[in-house]
Amino acid sequence: MKTLTGFMYYPDSLAESGGVTYFLARSEEEYTKYLGIMTSMPGATGQLLADFRDGQGIARDSSASTHLYPLTPENAAALSARLPWLRPQPLGLCATAGFGDRLGLATPGHVRAVENTGIKPIFAQQSVRENARTRRTPQQVLDDAMWGVFQTGWREPWGADADHLKTPTDIDAFYDAGFTFFTIDPGEHVDNATQADSLETLREKVRGLPWDRLDARPEEVSQRYLNQTFQIEDFSLAFEEETLLRALAKYGRAIAHTVEMSRHLVGRSGKEGYDLEVSVDETHTPTSAEEHFLIASELRRLGVQWNSLAPRFTGRFEKGVDYIGDLGEFEAQFARHAAIARHFGTYRLSLHSGSDKFSIYAIAARQARGLLHLKTAGTSYLEALRVVAQVDPELFRKILLLAIERYEEDRASYHVSAELAKVSVGENVPGQPDAELAPLLDQFDARQVFHVTFGAVLDRFCAPLMDVLRANENLYYEYLETHFKKHLEPLLQDRPFNQNTG
Repeated sequence: MKTLTGFMYYPDSLAESGGVTYFLARSEEEYTKYLGIMTSMPGATGQLLADFRDGQGIARDSSASTHLYPLTPENAAALSARLPWLRPQPLGLCATAGFGDRLGLATPGHVRAVENTGIKPIFAQQSVRENARTRRTPQQVLDDAMWGVFQTGWREPWGADADHLKTPTDIDAFYDAGFTFFTIDPGEHVDNATQADSLETLREKVRGLPWDRLDARPEEVSQRYLNQTFQIEDFSLAFEEETLLRALAKYGRAIAHTVEMSRHLVGRSGKEGYDLEVSVDETHTPTSAEEHFLIASELRRLGVQWNSLAPRFTGRFEKGVDYIGDLGEFEAQFARHAAIARHFGTYRLSLHSGSDKFSIYAIAARQARGLLHLKTAGTSYLEALRVVAQVDPELFRKILLLAIERYEEDRASYHVSAELAKVSVGENVPGQPDAELAPLLDQFDARQVFHVTFGAVLDRFCAPLMDVLRANENLYYEYLETHFKKHLEPLLQDRPFNQNTG
């Protein structure tokens, strides 16, 4: 950063438009950031800057004047109207990576990790569940990412993902904020009990599906799939009655709900103004190849246009830790799912709970052949805690104690298996040496304990945590860059990831 009349400014943020220069500045003592605007036409300043609010002049001479403005939603909207690359946009069918940011400070680190990879980034990504725990609004999530984009001078396309949407009302809040990627989560409409149901129970469940919303009759669906062979590259699919009934009973209501959500989104934006993802990953049992084929076929028949599908893969995709399961079995199943996606040709596979799944990235890249979306979330928060462990060990100890206290309650809505008894510090948190704190973030059980308790930590320690990160932002960016390059570099082993296929 460079100095400007008592403030530091970020040189990469400098942008000129219409005779006005925009930049991001930071106070030297309080670490508060401001939008800086410099105009070389002092007499016309009021007219040129009428859309911006609450500015303060910091410099003026006969040839130029400089004002600083707070980073408010109004000023974010005014700036992105002048600099269009600051607005997210649909990214289409290409290699993408989503970077969740629970604190709103991580985007510059995400930029460092993704630049020059050819992977298109989704810098704003948050779920309704995460927003409830962080007490952030969709607009705050989007604006925080936008200011990070501005700070770094990123000029390439980027996206904004409204994650795990369950109701039309959820869609509206994110659409109104400007999000461009919408992840529909119909998990509550998936019937997980079908795996153990008898044939007669399956028949009864299928008869009870909302056929009016599926725009079909049961016998019509049977005609489409039974006694048919579907060739998918080097393998074929054939539906026996039980296979079809089990797939319909398991996913029929989820398909109907997805159609309802998609039509609501189309009503808001039209068919071309967004990316859509269908997520069935948070279910109890893996999605079979036949189930995947049925979901895609029926969604296509019902007019849904989507860019990515997140099946429930074999093995365990727990939060904050590597993949748990047989890698050979995962690759065999993933290869079939990837082939089905290529068969339809209009969407790619999506890896949810993709944070820290280092053992499967190369497999996914190889089998997906460039059509892959990687979705990460809480791992940026864990890197923030790594900064705290290094520069403020006492605050880290307080966070650790609270995380241990809240884990059993907060784990309820997450796929985790950590056991408190295996968190190595046990009851000796106050006496834990400083050098042994940061390594806890690499220990399986402690890592998951930290991962799922972020809401409670932010309720109690948000202010000091944010102070530490703002005062040590470059250290935070360095940790993020290092960590996310470990995610992205395996994806680059397959050359299509360096090509724009969108």
